Amino acid sequence: MSRPATRVLALLEILQDRGLVPADELARRLDVDARAVRRYITALRDMDIPVESVRGRYGGYRLARGVRLPPLMLADDEAVAVAVALATGKQHEQVGEPGPTDRALVKLNRVLPAPLRRRVTALIAATSATAGPLTPEPHLALTLAAAVHARHTVRIEHTRGAREVDPYGLVVHARRWYLVGHDHLRAAIRMYRLDRISDAAELPGTFTPPGGFDPVTHVLHTLTLGAWTHRTEVWLDTDLDTARDHLPATFGDLHACPDGGVLLVSGAESLPAMARILTGLPWPFTVRSPPALVTALAEHVTALTLAVARSRPGA
Repeated sequence: MSRPATRVLALLEILQDRGLVPADELARRLDVDARAVRRYITALRDMDIPVESVRGRYGGYRLARGVRLPPLMLADDEAVAVAVALATGKQHEQVGEPGPTDRALVKLNRVLPAPLRRRVTALIAATSATAGPLTPEPHLALTLAAAVHARHTVRIEHTRGAREVDPYGLVVHARRWYLVGHDHLRAAIRMYRLDRISDAAELPGTFTPPGGFDPVTHVLHTLTLGAWTHRTEVWLDTDLDTARDHLPATFGDLHACPDGGVLLVSGAESLPAMARILTGLPWPFTVRSPPALVTALAEHVTALTLAVARSRPGA
């Protein structure tokens, strides 16, 4: 949204919250001059929002008495954009007093038509986010969210063929949307990128999600281990809390060892790249598997030793 449009909406909000507001106060709150305030007032009137001008020492602008603004009407793609912002912003607000996302949701619920409100609320409730996402196709996202909320089986048209899935949740990670659920054909839990699903439809069948299942954990685990060529196990000379604070969740699974230290179970497409990452860790470590990672680590150490030797004066 352009900055002038944002200020027009801010002006409308000020006038709704207050009665008569002096022009100089509006200019100060919007950080503009008096001429810009008059332009924004004209923009509101062009949208058939009646704004009255009151002249004199105690004059200013106010909404016409008894005016009722028309309800906010959002197309599906606009509603999804709002829901995305709410679902992702909520992840980073502190627990406790209602934050800006809660207040925004209250305002949204006041003005959305009931059918769209239920669908948007279902989308927010069904979605977990670890990063700012790309907006998915609106109809697809709303259909899948409704199925998650109602616990209805869905039929999806995926690039690898049609599937019937019991949808457990939607997860947004690294700017991509994922559907997580039980694939009837594979008889296993799978995840599907929404940008690879062309259509979805709810089916009559219902399901009960497995107790304690966390779609976010499943996505992070799958992306960490399931997509890589090599599985690696490395013992770290640190404690579990320190390791979790230092390493991103997608780096691997961390397990406290009974005799001390932490076992990092991860995956790698390139063992030389994994060796370079390990040498950048702030703790001593021991490679437990695979043996090829030990070889890659030794080659990397040799290369570092040669680089040090070449860098010495007189070398």
